[in-house]
Amino acid sequence: MPAKKVIATDAAPKAVGPYSQAIQAGNFLFLSGQLALNPQNGEMVGSDISTQTKQVIENIKGVLGAAGASLADVVKTTVFLQNMGDFSQMNEVYKQYFGDSAPARSTVEVARLPKNALIEIESIAVVKSRRQL
Repeated sequence: MPAKKVIATDAAPKAVGPYSQAIQAGNFLFLSGQLALNPQNGEMVGSDISTQTKQVIENIKGVLGAAGASLADVVKTTVFLQNMGDFSQMNEVYKQYFGDSAPARSTVEVARLPKNALIEIESIAVVKSRRQL
């Protein structure tokens, strides 16, 4: 396997800048931050934190799937919130997806996110190499 493999999929929004949706390096998969964009049209989904969090995690699932991984393989996330007041509502949705074996996580409030999103989540996952399958 090459030292670095670019992961790209139509199951998640196209990058809104000069970056890859994800990079696989060995058994590690590094996902760029995902926004609540509809993969088909690139438009923001929802105007509340719950709806946007659901879409963000669905986008993460899309990128993971393109690399043969799932949410169960995620070991670390970083959540960027436009408003820390949304923390509890975000957590409710997040728990529905990650359950009791949630990855390690950092959550920070930021002044602004691309496209005025309410949330962005970046992830790191561990995936099996093709040689291990």
